[in-house]
Amino acid sequence: MTSKWIFTNLTDEQQQCQENLAQKLSVDPILAKLLVQRGITSFEEARLFFRPTLTSLHDPFLMADMEKAVDRLNRAIGHKEKILVYGDYDVDGTTAVALVYKFLQRYTSNVAYYIPDRYTEGYGISMKGIDFAAENGYQLVITLDCGIKAVEKVNYANSLGVDFIICDHHNPDEKLPNAVAVLDSKRADCNYPYKHLSGCGVGFKLIQAFAISNDIPFSELIPLLDLVAVSIASDIVPITGENRTLMYFGLKQLNTSPSIGLQSIIEVSDLKGKEITVSDIVFKLGPRINASGRLRTATEVVDLLVSKDTCFAREKSDSINELNNDRKDLDKNITEEAISYIKNNVNYESRKSIVVYNTDWHKGVVGIVASRLSEEYYKPTVVLTLSNGLATGSARSVPGFDLYAAIDSCRDLLDNFGGHLYAAGLSMKAENVEEFSKRFEKYVAENILPEQQTPQTDIDAVIDFSSITPKFMRILKQFAPFGPGNMKPIFVTKNTIDAGSSRLVGKEQEHLKLDLRDCSCSAAMGGIAFKMGHFFDTIKSKNPIDVCYTLEENFFAGNTTIQMMVREIQTSEKE
Repeated sequence: MTSKWIFTNLTDEQQQCQENLAQKLSVDPILAKLLVQRGITSFEEARLFFRPTLTSLHDPFLMADMEKAVDRLNRAIGHKEKILVYGDYDVDGTTAVALVYKFLQRYTSNVAYYIPDRYTEGYGISMKGIDFAAENGYQLVITLDCGIKAVEKVNYANSLGVDFIICDHHNPDEKLPNAVAVLDSKRADCNYPYKHLSGCGVGFKLIQAFAISNDIPFSELIPLLDLVAVSIASDIVPITGENRTLMYFGLKQLNTSPSIGLQSIIEVSDLKGKEITVSDIVFKLGPRINASGRLRTATEVVDLLVSKDTCFAREKSDSINELNNDRKDLDKNITEEAISYIKNNVNYESRKSIVVYNTDWHKGVVGIVASRLSEEYYKPTVVLTLSNGLATGSARSVPGFDLYAAIDSCRDLLDNFGGHLYAAGLSMKAENVEEFSKRFEKYVAENILPEQQTPQTDIDAVIDFSSITPKFMRILKQFAPFGPGNMKPIFVTKNTIDAGSSRLVGKEQEHLKLDLRDCSCSAAMGGIAFKMGHFFDTIKSKNPIDVCYTLEENFFAGNTTIQMMVREIQTSEKE
C-alpha cells in the first residue's frame, strides 16, 4: 500500500531554534532541524541527547508507593521471608522477572520465580499462581508487567496472607488492587516524570530504589541493563527520555558484556561479533525469547536468562531457536488463512476494522497475526481463537488510533482485557464475539480519522545528496538508539536520475540496486530498494524520481560507504 508523504515544517520559533543549534553545535542545519523535531531546542538538551548519562535517571522514589514497596521488600529480606517474583510470559515480562530475580538472589536465598502458563492460566495474575504462592509459603509476591487490574485476585491473595508488590506499566482502571504497593507511572496520582517505562523498566526502578535504601552502589545494577534494553525494544515503548538513557547503556552492556543467557541467544541468532542494534533485538533476539511462551512455557526462558552455566544456556538457546522456527511456520499459515477469509468476505471492504475468529488457531501466535493483518489492511485488528472455553486473542492498531479506548467501549462484553494505545489482549465468551465485532466496528467507524485510514510516511527533511557527507553521517549515527519517539530519520531527495549503473538484483530480479544523481553534485548516491523492481524501466529511461529513504553505512571488502535504504519511490512532478 503506497503511503502519503507528510513533510514536516517548523514554526518560526522552531526555525530560530534550528538556526541557534546549527551555529552552537557547528552542524548542518538539517541535523539541527532533526533535533528540534525531537523537542531538543537548547545546547544543554542536545548535549544530554548525544551524551546520555546514568546520573540523569530519575529518582525512583518519585514513583507513587515506591517507599512502601522498598520498606516491604527490606522487611521480607530482613525476616528471611520467601519471595516469589511473578511475571508475564512475553519478552518484557520474562526479562523483568530475570532482572529482579538475579538482583535479589544476591541478598536472599529465599527467592524464586513464577511465570503463568499462557494456555492454562492466561495473562496476568492467576488463581493458580496465588495458590502456588500460599501453599509453598511465599509471603511476598512481586509482579512484573502485569497485575494493575487484578483487584479481586489481590483481595484473594490477601485473604491467604500473601502480600503483593505490583510493578506494571499498563493503563490502570480507576480502582487499584489492594496491594502493599502499586508501582505504575500511569497511575493518575503518580507524579513520576516519565510515563513510558517498560514493565522491566519499572522492575529496574524498584531495584534501583532498593539499592539506594541499602547503600548498594549503582555500579551493581549496570550489568542488568542488557535485560532492560531487550525489554524496551521488544515491547515497542518510546525510546525517549529515561528509556533512551536505559537503552543507550543497555545496548553498551549487550554489546560488551551480555549475560550468559543473552550471549547464547545472540549466538544462535547469528549476531556473534556484530554490533547489536534495536532492530536486531526486535527482529532476532525478541522473537526467540518469545517463542517458548507462545508455544510451550516461558519459564524455560527465565531459566536461560538467569543461567550461569554456558553449556545449559546453549542447550536452551538451541531449543528456543527451533521453537522460533516452528512459530514462523504457524504464524505464516494462520496469516494466510486469515487473509483468505477476509478476501472472501465482502463485508470487510467497507469495514473500518477487522475482527476474525477461528477456534483452531494457535493462541500463541494470534498477536503476530494481528500485527500482520493491521499492516496489510491498515485497519485496527482483533484476532481471536478459542482457549479454555473463551474466545481469546490480541488486538493491534494503526498509528494515531486509540485501540485501548475502542476495546474499553465494549468492556461489558469482555471477561478480561488490558494493554496499551496500540496493542491489547482480550477474552470473552464465544457467544459475544459477533456482538463485539459489531460494537468494535461501530466505535472505530465513529472515531477513526481519515488520515488514520491511509498509511503516512512522516518525512523529516528534504535533502540534496551533496549534504550527505562523512561528517553528516557521523553525527546522524549519534541520534541512535532509534525507535518509537526517535525513529531513524527519513529523507526525501527530489528529481534524481539514474547515474548509469542502476540495476535489478535478487533471485527473481525483484529488487533495485540504485545509482542516482541529483542536481546538487556530480557524485552518485548508491542505495537498495527492496521489492521495487517495477520502477526499473522508469529509472533506466532517465525519468526523474523522488526517492524516500533512510541512511546507513555499508561495509564491504574493507570499505565503508553511505547508502540509501529506500522506502518508497515516486515519479517527480513537473515544475
